[in-house]
Amino acid sequence: MRIFIIAVLFLVSNINYAQIQNDTIKLNRLLKELEINASLADKKNPISFTNIKKIEIDKINFGKDIPYVIENTPSIVSSSDAGTGIGYTNFRLRGSDQTRINVTINGIPINDSESQGVWWVNMPDLVSSVDEIQIQRGVGTSTNGASAFGGTINLKTNTINPLPYFNSRNTIGSFNTFKRSASFGTGNMKGFSFDGRISKVNSDGYIDRATADLQSYYLSANYVGDNEIFNIINFKGNEVTYQAWYGVPENYLKNDSLRKYNYYTYKNEIDNYTQDHYQLHYKKQLNKGRYFNFSAHHTLGEGYYEQEKLNESLSDYGLSDLYFGNDTVSTTNLVRRKWLDNNFTGAIYSFENSLDKAKFILGGSYNIYRGKHFGNVIWSQFMSDGLYPHRYYNNKSTKTDNNVYAKINYEFNQSISIFVDVQSRNISYDFEGFDEDNTTLTILNQKLNFLNPKIGINFDNSYKRTYLYFGKAEKEPSRNDYVDSEYNKYPKSEKLYNVELGHEIKNSISMISINGYFMYYEDQLVNTGKLNDVGAYIRTNVDESYRTGVEITGISNFGNGFLFNGSLSISDNKITRYDEYVDNWDPPYEQTIVTHENVDLAFSPNIVYSSTFEKKFNNGIQIALNSKYVGEQFIDNTSSDERKLDDYFVNNLILSYNINFFNFSNSKITLIVNNVFDELYANNAWTYRYYSEGYDPRADDPYTNLNSDNSYSMSSYFPQAGRNYMLSLNIGL
Repeated sequence: MRIFIIAVLFLVSNINYAQIQNDTIKLNRLLKELEINASLADKKNPISFTNIKKIEIDKINFGKDIPYVIENTPSIVSSSDAGTGIGYTNFRLRGSDQTRINVTINGIPINDSESQGVWWVNMPDLVSSVDEIQIQRGVGTSTNGASAFGGTINLKTNTINPLPYFNSRNTIGSFNTFKRSASFGTGNMKGFSFDGRISKVNSDGYIDRATADLQSYYLSANYVGDNEIFNIINFKGNEVTYQAWYGVPENYLKNDSLRKYNYYTYKNEIDNYTQDHYQLHYKKQLNKGRYFNFSAHHTLGEGYYEQEKLNESLSDYGLSDLYFGNDTVSTTNLVRRKWLDNNFTGAIYSFENSLDKAKFILGGSYNIYRGKHFGNVIWSQFMSDGLYPHRYYNNKSTKTDNNVYAKINYEFNQSISIFVDVQSRNISYDFEGFDEDNTTLTILNQKLNFLNPKIGINFDNSYKRTYLYFGKAEKEPSRNDYVDSEYNKYPKSEKLYNVELGHEIKNSISMISINGYFMYYEDQLVNTGKLNDVGAYIRTNVDESYRTGVEITGISNFGNGFLFNGSLSISDNKITRYDEYVDNWDPPYEQTIVTHENVDLAFSPNIVYSSTFEKKFNNGIQIALNSKYVGEQFIDNTSSDERKLDDYFVNNLILSYNINFFNFSNSKITLIVNNVFDELYANNAWTYRYYSEGYDPRADDPYTNLNSDNSYSMSSYFPQAGRNYMLSLNIGL
């Protein structure tokens, strides 16, 4: 780190500042014209969206991952396995989890092709390289990669800085949290520029042993010509995290020490994964109003998670029983590693033509994913066959995803415009080999074709904006949905029909917007407890479900440095009717079917509120209070009060002071008091329900509770840290 900083300072000190300043105005104009992302929405589109600029990101960038950077935007609920916002984190938008949220970085798809999730832990401190975040709620505009079933997150990192800079961010805090990050940019050097960042983040976690050792870098090389921009970007992350995936028993949550309980005790129960991203971007102005964009990308991922397993059947691992005289050994203690080795390659393109009253965009992408899944036994108390490592499952998959879309925004006059967007998306998916339950996978050449239209009208003038939008999206099942399905009974794709109606009023000091939405799902895949023909749990399609609600956002500058930014989301999220399959531990072990009607969708709070009150003083001091209220959430689809997350109200206090540190004019010291009122809460959970008349498991399992209908629930919760502190020093040139 020290050598890196010295080298950057030397490079920056030898730049011709006069020449840079002479070119800055011209460069900024060109960048504004050419920095186009065909997936982004603007105020002329009838889309519900929020932009977070770099200046706002920097105010809350102290080491936590993206889900906690965006949590104060409408309808977002974030959670963390370790309880600190560092390590494994995730979020939900309007109740939809990350497998239903399309995520792109500079227009490049980030969602895993098979699980369709996003693993922020694989991209540590990415937020320090992000210049802008756009969050689209609902179906939104056509984008690349997985379908947007609840929203779209667009992250932009490739902004070109015309002036040189250097920045060092260092944070220490509770739970031995320590973040070190340094970034630099050369500024414009006769059209060329270079940017970089290195980061390391460590934390012991709030949950026992939930450590995180994270490191990453980001590099970009840029060229700006008379009417073109060329970027080459490489960013890489490595994470080693101790697993806290199992959660905490419900009756431990109110105990200060027990709520930190970690089910795992094996010393190397870790997740170890590396992900390497390469991006190439080319943007060309063909002539006035016409632009061409092309990007290529390649992502490499490799890693494993290691587990100790006790009393495992040898046959489950393809091993034979052992015989010692008259004794037979059929079980063993062992340590295994589950590996994933994959690569993701593709290209995206768009052509834009702007006329007097219309803007037309034609775009698309082609992506191919290749993944290898395999597991090794690396140690066993008893081992009958072969040498270590013993491979007990091995399969591979290939998935292609291509889409073409056309968008037109036609302005009837300066105030009224109509938006039409049609996307065709085609998917091919196959995998083969043998899975970890010793079943043979021969799912070959699954082909899906989706047509996703959107249309809307926008009324916009200087102070008011009203829009009406309709969009359809269709989404393919995930890998597990295919693998766990019964033979030749694959699940159907999911369909979403989305209506948005919004109104916004603003003036020079304030803005308020109200957005109403209705999201109707056909064949949504949900957990029902149903088993396939070999006893594995599967998600099943439910005929009808919906989400509907209102999102209110307000911003106000009260003067004298006092600012307010807040949002309130009120929603209703229902499954019209479905059958729940509940295990029975008593002979003949047949599942009990329970029919539910008009029940709440899991993890879908009816109320989500967030706000920021900020006060700036003339002496460089800033005080901000970030508040978050999340209403109660059911943790399964039964609307049972016995299986839910309580509501919570959490406040974070941020005290900042701008300092002139050894002539580093852009420097700041910040004290953060997270959860200042020491709220005890959990923001995620899982549950499993079953009947057992012949055996009461509560004495043997702290995770199990008896329900009022005489069923049992094995439920686990993810408690978050109480009051904790962070101190950050940002040194900038």
